[in-house]
Amino acid sequence: MTNADDILVIPVEGDLDVSCVARLRPYIDERIVGGCRRVILNMAQASYVDSLGMSLIFSEARRLRELGGLLSLVNVNASVYRSLVICRLVDFVPVTGAGPKPPIPALDPTVRPLWHGTMRVDPSRLSMARGRVEQLLTQTGLTPDEVFDMTLAGGEALGNAIDHTSAEGVLLTVSVYADRAVVEVADCGDGFDPTRSGDGAEDAADLSEETSGDLERGRGIKLMRMLADSVEIGRKANGAGTVVRLVKLITPMAGERVAGM
Repeated sequence: MTNADDILVIPVEGDLDVSCVARLRPYIDERIVGGCRRVILNMAQASYVDSLGMSLIFSEARRLRELGGLLSLVNVNASVYRSLVICRLVDFVPVTGAGPKPPIPALDPTVRPLWHGTMRVDPSRLSMARGRVEQLLTQTGLTPDEVFDMTLAGGEALGNAIDHTSAEGVLLTVSVYADRAVVEVADCGDGFDPTRSGDGAEDAADLSEETSGDLERGRGIKLMRMLADSVEIGRKANGAGTVVRLVKLITPMAGERVAGM
């Protein structure tokens, strides 16, 4: 089980039933009491969820929502998803199916954002920067759950940037298009190798492994990939440094709101 700041990822080892609920519930409760506000259940190895497991999902999700947090399920197979639909849990808890995420449609380079802005990040005021991301994304067509996750993903990107640049020259850019919100974090550091973090459907499972040292950044990248629809990491076009680009698609049914930095 992995806990990075206020994000807890739990790989459910086997079916989510009476045999494990009694162990999982106090563990999750303890983390929530300790301040965790984002819980992700990785269901890659679960082929069945019984009534007690459904109760665990609902009760912990409700508790987190009351505290301003969020619980979601990832790597859910078809049979488990059907059970969640029958119990109407999918109306209350975000659920992601097994397998890699579908590719994000390419953005026409001639399309300009509805609005965008850039700010320099003070390493001693990361909380303010995360709050600014949340404030701006709230003014888009993203749902509250999507804003919550993108704010956490942006926080992970900011933390990585501050870590490997000795807190120098970190810039945060938020851009909103008709169909997506984009958060970019650029730094002036030496960069790092994102291929060490893995990608795709394996990310959630990899988070169950112990990591330390330089691999902490890889774990942060895996978390970002679980929270955002797309994560791109590359060298800056001009000068030294790395750019992390996070994308969250805006659903067509969401209302359009326009704001500025």
